[in-house]
Amino acid sequence: MTNVPSLADLQQAIRQAHQVLRPQVAVTPLSHSARLSAMTGCEVYLKCEHLQHTGSFKYRGASNKLRLLDAEQRRLGVITASSGNHGQGLALAGRALAVPVTVFTTRDASVYKLEAMRTLGAEVCCLDLDPLGVELEAGRQARLQGKPFVSPYNDFDIIAGQGTVGMELFEQLPELDAVFVAVGGGGLISGIGAALQGLAPRTRIIGCWPANAPTLQASLQAGRIIDMQEQETLSDGTAGGVEPDSITFGLCQQLLSQTVLVSEAEIKAAMRDAASCERWIIEGAAGVALAGMKKLAEEYRGKKVAVVLCGRNIVLEKFLEAIA
Repeated sequence: MTNVPSLADLQQAIRQAHQVLRPQVAVTPLSHSARLSAMTGCEVYLKCEHLQHTGSFKYRGASNKLRLLDAEQRRLGVITASSGNHGQGLALAGRALAVPVTVFTTRDASVYKLEAMRTLGAEVCCLDLDPLGVELEAGRQARLQGKPFVSPYNDFDIIAGQGTVGMELFEQLPELDAVFVAVGGGGLISGIGAALQGLAPRTRIIGCWPANAPTLQASLQAGRIIDMQEQETLSDGTAGGVEPDSITFGLCQQLLSQTVLVSEAEIKAAMRDAASCERWIIEGAAGVALAGMKKLAEEYRGKKVAVVLCGRNIVLEKFLEAIA
């Protein structure tokens, strides 16, 4: 695809972000889980992005994007679309750099995430549209208002920021056999995959999707970006379609070693495991990655595997219901 950035350019951008985003962006722990290792037969390491500022990896890409805007763009402010985590990350990064942030979202977005975005200073606009419709309308409004549109995933600088997770994984455990990542639009896995392709090309990159909402996975199988009717999923952070021209599609075609779909029951069980084994509250999307690892555990028995726990932003009552 013509719009796919070169891996060399993306890897260079990731290295630069990795150097300059500290200490604003935290280096999160890579924590060995003895109990999950015993349960699965793999050597399981948890990449604790749920401990990142705003409770999600999204703060990385948002911080990288805003630091690269020029003075006039910062003054105008930015527009984005988000179900919550990207919006929170952008709001906090915007507050640090005095950049006004407007977030377009769906009417059924998590009340917890909406409140968090507003608390961090973002202007939040809820629309009666599905996630992809919200994205397209936010992009249209940005063009009309002459402001930068910051896609949650279809943006080179955002992907480069998320790729700093891959840099940290290599520094923390260079001999990883596989990394399991939940996928929505593909920004996180594209960044991690690009970073590790340059640093540890033998490490397998496993994309994990909820079976109820696998648009990008189905697109990869079809060889083109498709639109599909998704079902409701606990993994609201990965739900929604993919922009028709998304650069993540071509990157995922190059970088993913394997894909896996998990059921809602498997996501709930993984969330319960994280609480039971590690005493951590994680959101549905993080449960997707852990569930994917559990599902493929037999293939990786005895291997060193990392699971990216991408976020913790879930309403407490919803979490308790999920693990009941």
